[in-house]
Formats: sequence, structure tokens, C-alpha cells
Amino acid sequence: MNLDTITFDEKGLVPAIVQDAVSKEVLTLAYMNEESLKKTIETKETWFYSRSREELWHKGATSGNTQEVVDLRYDCDQDAVLALVKPAGPACHKGDYSCFSDSLMKDEAKPVESRYEILNTLESIIAKRHTERPEGAYTTYLFGEGVDKILKKVGEEASEVIIAAKNRDKEELTWESADLLFHLMVLLREQECPLDDVLKVLEKRHNS
Repeated sequence: MNLDTITFDEKGLVPAIVQDAVSKEVLTLAYMNEESLKKTIETKETWFYSRSREELWHKGATSGNTQEVVDLRYDCDQDAVLALVKPAGPACHKGDYSCFSDSLMKDEAKPVESRYEILNTLESIIAKRHTERPEGAYTTYLFGEGVDKILKKVGEEASEVIIAAKNRDKEELTWESADLLFHLMVLLREQECPLDDVLKVLEKRHNS
């Protein structure tokens, strides 16, 4: 990234949006100056500038919740930066996966924009569980047990799908297919493989 391309404001700052590179969830909004942007590029971990303390700060320096930078992008006006990261823990100081956990419109019914919206929601929830590891959550258990346990569950659910289909049991097939999709998405998160990458392969195959 050529820093001359970035337009800093009158205080020498540029807003930096931080997004989970896998789930695409927006994690936080912070600010960078030229020095913190350089450190972010050099270390491949997020560095910001604190407007209240008037100093640089390295995300995760004390908490351990660092953010490995996969890519740094800037917008069409060149006055905002997007950091795609792999978070090592919660982004929020309250311990939440994302700083954007509260809603001003949560009491209003939200229309379903896509029949596949649940996949986006599920991917975000799995990402949140992966970083926060809430006690008692099934996904916390799976991530804690590791890849072998997750693979075992994927295999078991795939077998259940086969049995349900063989028995011509549509209701059972529906339930087992949902279980398989869920555990597959947990595996994708564990392997740091975005669902978008899988969809791109399907699209490429369709168009070839």
C-alpha cells in the first residue's frame, strides 16, 4: 500500500474498519495515523491511534486478542481503510466478538433479504463462538476438542444424511442435512476457510 494514496484528516487520522476475513463480520471501528498504519503493514497485526490517550496502541498487546491482518484496502475516496483480519480473540473490550453487538432497531421486524440469509447469520454466530468461547455452548465444545472431533461429527452427520435418504424419510433427511451443514460450517471456521470461497468455486464451476 502506498501511504501517499491515503487521505488523512486535519488531525492526521484515517478511520479504519476492521472486518473478520472469514465471516465478513464487522468487528470494530478505530483510527490510524501514518505511523500506526505503517506498523500494521510491517507487523501484519492491527495498530491504531487512540484519540483519547493520544498514543499508538497495538490491538491485543495486553489482552492477547491480536488481529492478524490478511489484507488492507481503502475506499474510493481514499479516506477510509478496511482491515481484513483473523482475530485471535474478541474485538471488543467488553469481551464480545464484535464491538457492534447492540441494535437500535432490534424490536423491529427485519425482512428476510435472501433465502440464504441464515447461512450468513450462522457463519457470524460460529465466528463469534470461536472467539468468545462462551461456557456451555456446543460450538465452544467442538472448537475446544479440536479438528478431529469436528471431522468426526461431519462424518457422522454425512452418514445420517445417507441413511435418511436411503430410507426415503424426507423429514429426517431435512434435519440431518441441517446438522451436516452446521458442522461443515464449524469445520470451515476451524480451517479459516470462508464460505465465500466455497461459493466462488461453485460459481466458477457453473460458469465454466
